[in-house]
Amino acid sequence: MEEPGPKRLIVGRISGVYGLKGFVRVFSETEPRGAIAGFPQLWVERAGRWERLELESGRAHGRGVVLKFRETADRDAAQALIGCALAIERDWLPPPDEGEFYWADLQGLRVETVEGQPLGRIEGFIETGANDVMVVQGDRERLIPWVRGRYVTDVDLEAGRIRVDWDPDF
Repeated sequence: MEEPGPKRLIVGRISGVYGLKGFVRVFSETEPRGAIAGFPQLWVERAGRWERLELESGRAHGRGVVLKFRETADRDAAQALIGCALAIERDWLPPPDEGEFYWADLQGLRVETVEGQPLGRIEGFIETGANDVMVVQGDRERLIPWVRGRYVTDVDLEAGRIRVDWDPDF
């Protein structure tokens, strides 16, 4: 077993077993959901420790995904993984296209107005269907739409900062 690296991203959770041959049901947080099956390995957190498992097969199944790990030969081995988080290493993801970002790379960045007034740090994102929304935690929580060019005016990963056209009183 290995300890988690500094840039592990949670991509799902094992929610149950599927059949008798060691398959597990997974709630995937990837987009599309079946993309989790495209990684040759996944990190599994058991009892506070991370273990890397080899993926034998996987596929979308209904609204979820089923996966088979080399290390889970039967239903009992799969049952022991229920509730475990699944993660990948950030380095396993392809680089984003120009002007695009992975949410994980934006987590924790400082958010300030175009005038330089600090609003807080990005705690997370909410998918709304129309556009994503940044959850910014500072003196209070703010929900700021992730709309580039309108509200989000500048993203500087190297400086660890996002500038927004946003009224600090809102």
